[in-house]
Amino acid sequence: MNKLRQLPNSALLLVLCVLLGSVAGAFAEPVGEAAYAVGQLYISIVNMAAVPLLVVAMFFGLRQLMGLPRPGLRIGTMLMLALALVALAALAGTLAGVVAAPGLHLSEAAHAELGRLILSSGGDAGEVRMALFSQGTLGTPEHRFALTEIVPDNFYSALANGRALGILTCTIFFGMAFAALSAEQTKVLNGIFESIYRTLEALIDYANLLLPVLVFGTAAHMVAHMPREILSAMGGFISVFVISAGVLSCIALATIATRTRVSFSHTVACLRAPMLVGFTSGTATAAIPHTIEAMSAKLGFSRGVADLVVPFGAVFLRAGSALYFALVASFVANLYGNSLSLGDCVMICAASTVAAFASAGRNGVGGIAVAGIALSLLRLPAEAALVIFVGIDLICDGPRNLLSLLSTCMVVALASAGLQTDRAASAQPSAMPHRDSVVVRLAFTRAQLAVVAGCAVVAASLIVVMGIGVGAR
Repeated sequence: MNKLRQLPNSALLLVLCVLLGSVAGAFAEPVGEAAYAVGQLYISIVNMAAVPLLVVAMFFGLRQLMGLPRPGLRIGTMLMLALALVALAALAGTLAGVVAAPGLHLSEAAHAELGRLILSSGGDAGEVRMALFSQGTLGTPEHRFALTEIVPDNFYSALANGRALGILTCTIFFGMAFAALSAEQTKVLNGIFESIYRTLEALIDYANLLLPVLVFGTAAHMVAHMPREILSAMGGFISVFVISAGVLSCIALATIATRTRVSFSHTVACLRAPMLVGFTSGTATAAIPHTIEAMSAKLGFSRGVADLVVPFGAVFLRAGSALYFALVASFVANLYGNSLSLGDCVMICAASTVAAFASAGRNGVGGIAVAGIALSLLRLPAEAALVIFVGIDLICDGPRNLLSLLSTCMVVALASAGLQTDRAASAQPSAMPHRDSVVVRLAFTRAQLAVVAGCAVVAASLIVVMGIGVGAR
């Protein structure tokens, strides 16, 4: 069974599933569609377990963090690092958009195809409404960003509607109150949370057995349904995004390796399982158990910090989305022939950072729609983002989730500075065996010394007498 559970962590198996899925999408579409339906079932199971896992993991993380030195400073450091990494990803996307200029040198056929899609999308398909206070009807929740999504007035409503950002806020408040209680007061609740935590970890672990089926089905679905014209027209954008995400991911891995004082390859080996799950699963929460285990037991960072930061980062730290939104804004600007000035670049960077945080808890079309924040500031039509980028979202989802995951791991590594390592103990042979020898120490009282001295005198006298007797004979 243990070998079976390691199959989703095999890069070779997942690559093989991609190849077979592509063949099935081209020649056996019903098989690919069946696998794709099973893959969506896998995502539903993971999302079902991820919300309570996020809540319980943050409870434990806050409780353990409060017992570490300078907890307030560490929490502030985590928040500042999260904000800085998202802003840096947006800056990197803006610079990549200016240097590579995706969408600027498209052929006439590509322009015509993209224009046809945008014109056929309707006038208000990509409208994004932002309200500080939402009252009455909710309208279209996938296009609305309200203050009540951050601080909900009803925790159970946030749970029922799956609003991850509101759930995260309520969890932080409840977890801080839970951490302030004494160990005696929370003894029973700790046991219950521990059982729930391990159960949800096991559920996600078993659900990940369906990951190869998801990869097979997604590859088949993309080959069968993705328009070739869109893929050809957006090839430049996809290349720039994948390369940018790959470079930033390597920088994140190098930073983690430097913090752990191990080689780059060893860091990649330790994080292989969460990276594969995050890259292929299509959801940021599927890799939470693997990431916590890898960062604490394998790389040795604080378990309390990992328990707090990893669920928080899965919802809130959207560095991959910030990079993506910046490149989307640059692409649409180039598509409409708008040259980007320095002020436009600053605006794209700032708007992409805000859009990344606003997209917390959103996936698919709901997440892409938030790109309209940056496009509206540049006076560009938001429907371009919805229509064009929905078609390639499955391709960009993996690199986007991977960069966000590794950025979260960077926050764990940097926030764990000065803390005791939680790396699992491993048997290491001693270089010098004599160092393991036991030193025996003898201690005597005065009475015991007198007895020992008397015995020594008697023994010496007997030896002398025996020597005299032997000599006289």
